[in-house]
Amino acid sequence: MFLFAIATLLSDSTEGSEHGNENSKPYALIFGTVFDPEGHTLYAVKVKIRGANEKKARWELYSNHTGEFAQRVPPGPADYIVWADVKGYRLPDGKRVQSGPEVKVHIDGDERSDIGLHLTW
Repeated sequence: MFLFAIATLLSDSTEGSEHGNENSKPYALIFGTVFDPEGHTLYAVKVKIRGANEKKARWELYSNHTGEFAQRVPPGPADYIVWADVKGYRLPDGKRVQSGPEVKVHIDGDERSDIGLHLTW
């Protein structure tokens, strides 16, 4: 009986966390992958994100071991510009790459937007 009471108390206290935190704010997610000119994913590439009407990057992050990155942004509507900053970046074989074109991302609400950043020679 005692164990049943403990189990009931524990399940009641964790129930709120299983169904989400009422204090959590909604967000959108920009999720992307960085590719070299041959289509391979790249690790440790600096990625910058700014609002479309801003001049400087608001967020800086790096691609992970699978070439992926993710950044939470406020829910839209909003437009963002995403690009790779490859200053000083070299491939494992020593070759240098250049930033590809910037990618414009439109966010309508609290959704996920998937993009690819394609670097050039």
